[in-house]
Amino acid sequence: MKIDTAQFRRLVKELEKIPQDTVDAAGAYFKNITPIDTGNARRNTRTRRQTIEANYAYAGRLDEGYSRQAPDGMSDPTIDFMEEEINKQVGRL
Repeated sequence: MKIDTAQFRRLVKELEKIPQDTVDAAGAYFKNITPIDTGNARRNTRTRRQTIEANYAYAGRLDEGYSRQAPDGMSDPTIDFMEEEINKQVGRL
């Protein structure tokens, strides 16, 4: 079996894009499912490099399901979302 090295390199290049693309999409998803009362939590949620930052004092409490708007918190649903996104992206390759 002969391997097309150019095609392989293109495939690897596409796979390298997945993490940042997925983090960007996951950050938007996380922010979207963050409960909203005054808007402080959503306003102070950011994606920086490979990290989703929730910079407010009660972030942990919301993530534990304190709010009726997000009874499962935000992290677990976001991880599920990321797994689905990665599977979709890999399936397209």
